[in-house]
Amino acid sequence: MKRLTDKFGRQISYLRLAITDRCNLRCQYCMPAHGIDIVDRQELLTYKEMYRITRILSELGVNKVRLTGGEPFVRKDFVKFLESLSFNDHLDQINITTNGALISKYIPELEKIGIKKINLSLDTLKADKFKQITRRDLFAETWLTFEKLLASILELKLNVVIQPGVNTDEIIDFIELTKDKDIAVRFIEEMPFNGKGLRVTDEVWDLDKIYAEIEKTYKNIRPLIDKKSSTSKNFRIQNYKGSFGIIPAFTRTICNDCNRIRITATGMFKNCLFDDGVFNLRDFIRKGAGDEEIAKLFIDTVQQKPKNGFVAEANRKDKNVSESMSTIGG
Repeated sequence: MKRLTDKFGRQISYLRLAITDRCNLRCQYCMPAHGIDIVDRQELLTYKEMYRITRILSELGVNKVRLTGGEPFVRKDFVKFLESLSFNDHLDQINITTNGALISKYIPELEKIGIKKINLSLDTLKADKFKQITRRDLFAETWLTFEKLLASILELKLNVVIQPGVNTDEIIDFIELTKDKDIAVRFIEEMPFNGKGLRVTDEVWDLDKIYAEIEKTYKNIRPLIDKKSSTSKNFRIQNYKGSFGIIPAFTRTICNDCNRIRITATGMFKNCLFDDGVFNLRDFIRKGAGDEEIAKLFIDTVQQKPKNGFVAEANRKDKNVSESMSTIGG
């Protein structure tokens, strides 16, 4: 079986697939208050197209799929699509990233389908600040999802985007969640994908600064052995049940072992989060491309995967990195 391997010898085994560009929140680090210019629905990949793409990629060695948005649960029949994906024997993991506001009622179905992991985006533990960050009053719904996920068999990770002047004072509160809960809290460096470019702040909270803040409180931090392609540097406080990690998404010190590709909701293939898209897969499919043609295109395109996110950014036609993460696929 042919495998997706780039010119640096990295084997691609992980697809991040955006279900939609729509979202029910308006997080300040993701999009402007008025939202983004969403595309017409016919421009989105259909579920049939997404299933076909995933099947072809799985036959080329992709065994892990993460479904993102926007917010994937705002798209009608998303759970039915998950069920169809679950019949692909080549996939070892089907995981989801969600803001949690809509999904609590679906958790039993997700368990039944065989979803492995849920990444829940939650940037604050305070209702008033949640409303400030997301511009929506949905903290109660999100917290209910958090509690139901804790009681489920699904593996739970909390994604916390660290925003200078907004939630840095809650880092320790998030760490304390891991004391008696078997969860992984992951602090993420803020990125420029907010629909307008990187916001100006007086401080830069990168991996080193986030770790230093945690180290002020805890002297018994134990590093964990990370998987080769891990996006985070992971740790555990001694005798705590859960763990925490830091994702250097903006400083990009994790690129060497990258095994990921992205496909946006409109079918744009991205070798890297920081590139501006390589080709539109949707148009290629709708012009009648066969499975072998699509597979060859994947193989040839992955060969051009840049060494790291800095190279990808430098090669952009539009040098201004200002898309919304909702458009890219969070």
